[in-house]
Amino acid sequence: MGLVAEFTVEPFVEGRPGPHVQAALDAATASGLPVEFGPFGTSVSGPIDEVSTVIGAVVRAATEHGATKISIQVRDDGS
Repeated sequence: MGLVAEFTVEPFVEGRPGPHVQAALDAATASGLPVEFGPFGTSVSGPIDEVSTVIGAVVRAATEHGATKISIQVRDDGS
């Protein structure tokens, strides 16, 4: 089973992601899973165990760098 997790890290200033946003993106990218960074959120997709681990790393990295809120939506990727 695969998952897609989309997360938004706040505070967010369009066009100027802060260190908390960059840290979350770096944590997701370090996983080696496919990552899509967009203006309103970032998504990562892959096997359930790996995506679950990435979610923890994203939350940790973002909060350690000043995030005040992290919204996460997870869905089955249909595979």
